[in-house]
Amino acid sequence: MIGSLITGFGISIGLIVAIGAQNAWVLNKSMRGEHPATVALVCCTIDALLITLGVYSVDRVQQQIPALVPVLTWLGIGLLCWLAAQAFWRVWHGSAGLVVIGAASGVSRWQVAGQAVAISLLNPHVYLDTVVLVGSVGAQQSNPGYFILGAALASTTWFFGLTGFGRYLGPKLSSPRAWRWFDASVGSVMVLVAVSLVP
Repeated sequence: MIGSLITGFGISIGLIVAIGAQNAWVLNKSMRGEHPATVALVCCTIDALLITLGVYSVDRVQQQIPALVPVLTWLGIGLLCWLAAQAFWRVWHGSAGLVVIGAASGVSRWQVAGQAVAISLLNPHVYLDTVVLVGSVGAQQSNPGYFILGAALASTTWFFGLTGFGRYLGPKLSSPRAWRWFDASVGSVMVLVAVSLVP
C-alpha cells in the first residue's frame, strides 16, 4: 500500500519536474497574477484524470495512441509556436515591468482555465508520459488506487508549489528589462519544445 503510494509519487514528480512548455506557461501565468490557483487546479486535475485513465485502461489507450500522436503533435507544435510568438512580441514591444495586483486586466478565470486545458491536452508528451508510462507502471502495482493517489499528490504538490513560488518572483520582475528577459526565456523554451516535437 505505502509502496504503491511512494512509487506513484516518485515516478510522477520525476516526469513533471522536468521543465517544459507547460511549466514555463504555468510560471508565466502565476507571475502575471492571472488566476494562479485556477491554473494549478486545472493542471493537477487533468493529470489525475489522465493517470487514472492510464492505470485502468492502459491496454486500450496504448492501442489508440499511435493514431492520435501525429494529430496531437502538430496541434501541440502550433499551440507552442503561437504562445512563443506572443512572448517574443512582448520582448520586442513591451515597455512595462510586471505589476502583480490581482488578476491581469481583461483575463477572466474561465479564459485562463480554458488556456490551461489547451496547454495540457495539446501537449503530446502528456499522453506518452502520463497515460502510457505512468499508467503502465501503475497497472502493475498491487494497489493501483494508492499508486494513483501518490501520482496525483505529486502533481498537486508541484503545480500549487510552482504557482505559489511564482508570486514571490513578481517583485524581482518589476522592471521592463527583467520582464523582457523572462519572456524571452519562456518563448525560447516553447520554441525548443516545439522543434523537438517535429516528426
